[in-house]
Amino acid sequence: MTLEIIVFTLAILLGIVIYWRESKSNRIYRFFNTVMHSKELQMKPENRKGFVHRQPFLMRLVWITLVFVIAGAIISFATPVNVFVQYFVSAIVGTLIGTYIASLFFFTSEGLKAENIKKNMKDAYNKGRDFVEDITEEDTPESAPEPTEKTETEDRPSARERLKNKGMIK
Repeated sequence: MTLEIIVFTLAILLGIVIYWRESKSNRIYRFFNTVMHSKELQMKPENRKGFVHRQPFLMRLVWITLVFVIAGAIISFATPVNVFVQYFVSAIVGTLIGTYIASLFFFTSEGLKAENIKKNMKDAYNKGRDFVEDITEEDTPESAPEPTEKTETEDRPSARERLKNKGMIK
């Protein structure tokens, strides 16, 4: 049980490192993308997607499982140590959790950058100022409409009276 907890903790850290590396540069994913796809289907240069960075859950699970299957095969062929299934599964789950923890930190750090804070504060200030101006505006005597004489169109009956006259309401 202790070894399983250690593997799980190390896998969480590995997931954080993998996500952080892919958020900085996705060269390996871009290489495989150019090898496997035609020119029209290749990803654009501004696309930041990687094996785990900006991928849905199922694709993250597939790529992480593939990495651990390859690593387990290499370890079992190169050494006499058998990779136990429980450590294998805890490493996959820990790595997935680590990638989501890292993505949580990246999302919050992007929102806390100085430019974003200044922009959001300026927007909030402008919206608040406009709201206060709308509330405190008073009708000045110059902008108040002057009473005029009623014309024939203004003397017509109300909508309720017209509906009564047509017999639609009582």
